[in-house]
Amino acid sequence: MRRARLMWQALEPYHAVTYFAPESKQATDALGCKGGWMSYFGLRAAPLGAAPAELVTATFYNFHPDRVGRAIPAAWEAAAPADFLAARARSVDAALRRLLGDAVESAEIAEAAELAREAALAAPTAGRPLAAANAPLDWPDRPHLVLWHAQTLLRESRGDGHVAALVSGGLDPCEALVAFAADGRAVPERLRGARGWSEQEWAQACGRLERRGLLNPDGTLTGDGAALRSWVEERTDRGAAPSWAALGEERCDRLVELAGSLVEVIVDNGGFLQDNPMGLRTLV
Repeated sequence: MRRARLMWQALEPYHAVTYFAPESKQATDALGCKGGWMSYFGLRAAPLGAAPAELVTATFYNFHPDRVGRAIPAAWEAAAPADFLAARARSVDAALRRLLGDAVESAEIAEAAELAREAALAAPTAGRPLAAANAPLDWPDRPHLVLWHAQTLLRESRGDGHVAALVSGGLDPCEALVAFAADGRAVPERLRGARGWSEQEWAQACGRLERRGLLNPDGTLTGDGAALRSWVEERTDRGAAPSWAALGEERCDRLVELAGSLVEVIVDNGGFLQDNPMGLRTLV
């Protein structure tokens, strides 16, 4: 389980260029999108097809329905999901080529791509809608894009498992964010604003958690609250473990070694915003 978390942390920035590299915004602007949220929801939800806002809200889980509703179905009115998928592939290709330069043609990235692909093919999809929607998409033919597509499958499978853990733990979307922030992993006001919840809705979620004995009046987690947060993370890691068990310890270490320098370049060159508005570095 520890391995599953380490692999996610090591590889996530390689996937995140999908939403935060300037090439992505340029591509979706060309499709007729207005604003970063329409770009984000369109690019990430496109594998689901022309899904209604309610489905996107349910699968993404912790975004306010109104935030989703302002982007979906407007994104599908601007362009078809297939167009978003094509734009996603083009923009990621351009971004990775800009960020990594000649490394996209290296033997090391080809080796990393094959390792990640094997792990991704073992990623659970049952009961995991975003992972299942991405699974039948065609694999790219270039190694740097194979690595990206593999990490997309891995992170969506993990994210779907995280949502299942939150549901099982009895944390609704806003409560999940409150508990996450109370655990010291994010600034509450910034997280609340990024996901679109009002101050009143946030306060109501705090009240519900207090009545359950999970949150102290000062906004910190109680012992039971901390235990529940740990349980959610443990279940998330456990649900992601099959991919890495299939790869084995030695090849997992090799993948981290190969991808580490690539991720470092991406982060250093701004391909992954550490201070991004959605907190993807710390929240699935």
